[in-house]
Amino acid sequence: MTIIPCKQNKGLRDQIERFAETLKTEAHKLGDHGLGEREFYQSGLFRGAIERVRGQFSATMRGKREFVQHALNHMEDGGFIAGWDLTDNANRNDYIVRLNSGRVAVIDLKGCLDGNNTNIFERPPLADEFVIWSICSNPGADPQRNAWSGIHTRLSAEMIARNQQVDGVLLWDMVCATIGRPCPKSVDGDRLTNLGPFCVPPPCIYLFPENIPSISIPFVKGRDIGEVEILAAFNAAFGGYAEEIHHVDFRMEMRGSELMRQTVVRRAGTIEQVSEMTAIRRVEKDL
Repeated sequence: MTIIPCKQNKGLRDQIERFAETLKTEAHKLGDHGLGEREFYQSGLFRGAIERVRGQFSATMRGKREFVQHALNHMEDGGFIAGWDLTDNANRNDYIVRLNSGRVAVIDLKGCLDGNNTNIFERPPLADEFVIWSICSNPGADPQRNAWSGIHTRLSAEMIARNQQVDGVLLWDMVCATIGRPCPKSVDGDRLTNLGPFCVPPPCIYLFPENIPSISIPFVKGRDIGEVEILAAFNAAFGGYAEEIHHVDFRMEMRGSELMRQTVVRRAGTIEQVSEMTAIRRVEKDL
């Protein structure tokens, strides 16, 4: 029972950790800095270089935008959506999708969902549908942790605390079905789609309830795929099966002065993951 079908490649993760340890102890032998081992590590050169590389990886969205644009172009060319555009807000990575029904969907693009950036979102007034798309391009990241941290620990708490409706989550990126993130959907090669330089399996889709839970409506169930048009379009365009869709239910209750919530994730009629009743706090540790 898992919140997402794919799993982290433990062998690759172990290799990354071993290489990181080697890099920390052997970095002084690299380059022509002319410093001895002690001087090298005391100089700040190593730490500065690591932070620079880290910042470059974190700051760039080029690969992620390229992937999104290939995917949306594929959907538009296939008639699954009417068209799409970037939003006017240059500080955000949002996309406006014109659906075939005439409705408007807004996509908020995120990285790995276990980061604090997941908590930062606003449903635009123009959005008939609003979804979060996680592109976690780190092959060493744990998809199970990211999915649960994003959906339960972060999104559910923010939705209830700020009364911000999210219609669903898309977990899908260029690392899916690669050596770093094996995917059971890729066993059958016929289910892979070529998107420019990328070759990907069907996306993982999580359908949220139509309403945010409240004291008057404490239990709300995740919708069917036909009720969120943008996610239905993704599922159809990339060959997803009905039994692969995830439905997310929320339950809320008051215990004394504390507001509690529970998250349940169902797939193909089976409960895949369920939380304990958890207090809603604006800043939480991952569960």
